[in-house]
Amino acid sequence: MKAIIVVIFALISGPLLAAEQIKVPFKLGLGKTLYDEHCASCHGSDGFGVDKKGPPLMHKYYEPSHHSDQSFYRAVQQGVKQHHWNFGDMEPVPAVSQRATGNIIKYVRWLQQQHGIH
Repeated sequence: MKAIIVVIFALISGPLLAAEQIKVPFKLGLGKTLYDEHCASCHGSDGFGVDKKGPPLMHKYYEPSHHSDQSFYRAVQQGVKQHHWNFGDMEPVPAVSQRATGNIIKYVRWLQQQHGIH
């Protein structure tokens, strides 16, 4: 009987605990909104990429020691040639201002930390 209760509790609370762990902090809400609007179609709503469209930002290639914040600014402003993946070149995103890019970067860096990428 105790085992059944433990299993039921795990089934009920597990999703709730997982949702709490990935809750986006309020101060990053604008970055998430901008990311969802301008980036998610290629890089995935969760940052793990979209098959045949864009690479995962939740990958060690994009950790700050390999791709600095400046590289993200450059990619948005100037586009970037394909170099790690076979998705083709990334075109510039002129609709995204430098300030908006900064908000997106803060959100992406936070999301990376949630997945152990520092």
